[in-house]
Amino acid sequence: MFQVGEVIVCDHNGVCRVVDVAEIPELKKGVLYYELEPVYSKGSRIYVPVDSKKLVMRRVSTIEEVEALLDEIPDIETMWIANEKKREEQYREVARRYECREWVKIIKTIYLRKKSRKQEGKKITYIDEKYMKLAEDNLYGEISIPLQIERDRVGSFIREWLVKAGKEE
Repeated sequence: MFQVGEVIVCDHNGVCRVVDVAEIPELKKGVLYYELEPVYSKGSRIYVPVDSKKLVMRRVSTIEEVEALLDEIPDIETMWIANEKKREEQYREVARRYECREWVKIIKTIYLRKKSRKQEGKKITYIDEKYMKLAEDNLYGEISIPLQIERDRVGSFIREWLVKAGKEE
């Protein structure tokens, strides 16, 4: 069970702070709920049953986990699927896990696709653009917490990390 004040990842809501854990009779009597405040959407509240099996809820990655992930980026495999519809299904399946490593997989795949398409004189597809934004928002939002930097600085932080490690692609 998460504690009040803890920062967690809550499925499609992203990074949230646990504001309270309580029964909310207006919702369902006898059921404990997490009252969550999305970190990047101040003022809104989300109520999730503590024992929910439908949503992914987990603690935000630690600084050690983030550093290990950053070191691993060059070795994370990409998803090369020629069929647009199947690629979107794959993106959706990977995204549903709400795991940093999976977000990196999507970002890396789309980054390389974008580079390749640019060389062919083509633009990025709508689906690639949509999933790139989703992956970056989720990854950057989560790892900004243990890195203690602004979410909009995470992309450049990752590039600098890879350059320093001699692993930039």
